[in-house]
Amino acid sequence: MKIADSKPVAGIRGATPAGAVKARSGSVQAAGVGAPSDSASIMGIPEAEFTPKVRDAIMNLMQEVDRFRRELERAKSRIEHLEKLAENDALTPILNRRGFIREMTRVKSYVDRYDTPAALVFFDLNNFKPVNDAFGHAAGDQVLQRVAEVLLKNTRDSDIVGRLGGDEFGVILANNHADVAAVKAQKLAEAIAGQRFMTNGKEYGVSASYGIYIFAPGDDPAHALAKADEAMYASKRKSQTE
Repeated sequence: MKIADSKPVAGIRGATPAGAVKARSGSVQAAGVGAPSDSASIMGIPEAEFTPKVRDAIMNLMQEVDRFRRELERAKSRIEHLEKLAENDALTPILNRRGFIREMTRVKSYVDRYDTPAALVFFDLNNFKPVNDAFGHAAGDQVLQRVAEVLLKNTRDSDIVGRLGGDEFGVILANNHADVAAVKAQKLAEAIAGQRFMTNGKEYGVSASYGIYIFAPGDDPAHALAKADEAMYASKRKSQTE
């Protein structure tokens, strides 16, 4: 920073007394600038050029930097909030499809790297459309919210729960082999079927079909979802023919 035609502070001729330098630099320190390493230089500016005008310019600049820093922190906080909204389901207290796939990608990377087992369970509600048709969408929303709560309550913190769309839900069971995942998926389906709802004095409930897919090295999320979905529909068709 070069200052043209600068003049020393009035009343100071030649070498400035140490006290005067200290007094002026103290105001800079108070604004967050460390003490100069050389008493003849402040922030790289020669002592003779450190006039009140230069000092005021530096103070204004530091205030601007501080303001920009606060604005940046607010922007980062806002972005984090929006990202959370973008990945959480608007109706239920779980992830939406986008957030679920992101978490599935993370789990899949862990599976590939450490060769640990993990299972994807794809749930589809049975008799959900009749609920909407008979009792309205508010009743249907209540069912979806309850199902999400049941899945959250009956899974571990390390598991991932998400709503994949409509009446479809996904659960990722971390560190679970196929046999353990099958038992867990059945218990979750039973917990869903055990829920009872009441609207206009009429009681009703829903059940859930599910399909399980065990992650394999090299799988991508789309492939895993398609396979779990395929297994779910096979299970649904089988139950309808029995």
